[in-house]
Amino acid sequence: MTETEFNNQVDLILENIVEAIDSTGIDIDYELAAGMLTLTFENESKIVINRQAAMQELWVAARAGGFHYRLEEGIWKETRSDSSLSQRLSKLISEQSAIPLIICLDA
Repeated sequence: MTETEFNNQVDLILENIVEAIDSTGIDIDYELAAGMLTLTFENESKIVINRQAAMQELWVAARAGGFHYRLEEGIWKETRSDSSLSQRLSKLISEQSAIPLIICLDA
């Protein structure tokens, strides 16, 4: 994948994350700028999702730790497990917001 294609895929998934969160009605502040999405919760904790173009990865930083994802067959898959970005974000957002929810980003 070219760098332009990668950047387009990251922009798309970050926008999809924002739309998915907005559709839940949960009060999560977010800032999307220059390939980085920062989610801020009522308890002031944060989740940061950003592109790593050199490695063609998407990185997620949360209270639970750091996670790296690569796009494989249309799904962002964690590099150290079989977890998808949807699965991990659902868990992380649920933990940090104290509200159970499922984010669906996979086709």
